[in-house]
Amino acid sequence: MANSAPGANPIQLVLADVDGTLVTHDKVLTPRARAAVAKLRAAQIQFAITSGRPPRGVRMLNDALHLTTPIAGFNGGVIVNPDYSVLAAHYLAADLARAAIEKIRAQNLDVWLYTDTDWFVADPHAPHVAREQWTVKFPPTVTNDFDAALERAVKIVGVGDDYALVERAEKVLQQWGGDRISAERSQPYYLDVTHPLATKGYVVTLLADMLKIPTARIATIGDMPNDILMFEKSGMSIAMGNASPLVQQAATFVTFSCDDDGFANAMEKFILHAE
Repeated sequence: MANSAPGANPIQLVLADVDGTLVTHDKVLTPRARAAVAKLRAAQIQFAITSGRPPRGVRMLNDALHLTTPIAGFNGGVIVNPDYSVLAAHYLAADLARAAIEKIRAQNLDVWLYTDTDWFVADPHAPHVAREQWTVKFPPTVTNDFDAALERAVKIVGVGDDYALVERAEKVLQQWGGDRISAERSQPYYLDVTHPLATKGYVVTLLADMLKIPTARIATIGDMPNDILMFEKSGMSIAMGNASPLVQQAATFVTFSCDDDGFANAMEKFILHAE
């Protein structure tokens, strides 16, 4: 392994998206991915994750990887320590959250609402609810009235299996919300609406400040349009092979698909410079 001596590798921190990047489409953390994180640590390169999931939804990864860096849930909406104590949280204003829900429903998408601790849905049998529950490892609260949760709304999600419809809804929400919100697709079927500071670009700058690492020495890796925001803030960016052409064009490098150990390949080839 080249550049493994302390200070020899210009990258001091790798920040990884989770779904479609660190884990496979079946949400599996492969042995090779786990080994790649261990190799980063052996090379004295720190490793952090950021995800649209709630912080408690990445517990299985935290348990497997023994993270030592802050965890950015909700695309930066809630930042927690590895013990899940809250470092920072960005809530949507209640009236803005209510209006965003109405806008998403007007685009014929299902709506979910996340607070810093809970997940609310109107229909437990709607598309992706069961899979999301399996992914985050806790069930939603089922209710037709989200009003009681609006004061602590961290993320609102528009959900639909018509990917073109989700993409159009993204543009509608971006135009309507302006700089009052962040509206980005975290998956082809998920449109995430969060506080304007709750972006993966914000996560890069926050970790740079907290860990005293220049952004030029941070590498980011992801697969979705919302990952471009962190690509733009980091010194090196890597797109997954399963990413769209738009995301790949925004990155410094492109690796294999998440189902072909693209994360591990990227760490070995671009960060650790393995022979």
